[in-house]
Amino acid sequence: MQSPAFYSLLAIAVLLFHLAIILFNVFGLIVIPLGAWRGWRFVRVFWWRALHLAILGVVAIQAVLDQVCFLTAWQGALERAAGEASSDAPFIAGFINRLIYWPLPISVFAVAYVAICLYVILLWVLVPPRRQRRLHIRR
Repeated sequence: MQSPAFYSLLAIAVLLFHLAIILFNVFGLIVIPLGAWRGWRFVRVFWWRALHLAILGVVAIQAVLDQVCFLTAWQGALERAAGEASSDAPFIAGFINRLIYWPLPISVFAVAYVAICLYVILLWVLVPPRRQRRLHIRR
């Protein structure tokens, strides 16, 4: 059996990971069209664009199915295992919680996430990613 402090630290780690994913997604939403306009080649890297689209697709599907994000559920379970209420979180963790989690119905998020996912699909068409060419070394 782990100590409550261990579960609390894990909950904070999940929260920070969740924040990193959100920042990754927002970064992509802004940088892809900006990079296409400015000629930045990295915005067409296939694996990065596929990961961006996949994450946003998962988020949209979860919201449409009226499911809470698995990271949110995981964080909540860890907080309960630590014997915490969400208000017992350290200041930074509490701030990030308030930044990420808004008290709105899931239907509002479903509409927003589907719209964002459609925007990313449109970006995929307008700013298509490119697969990297492999270098062939001749002997």
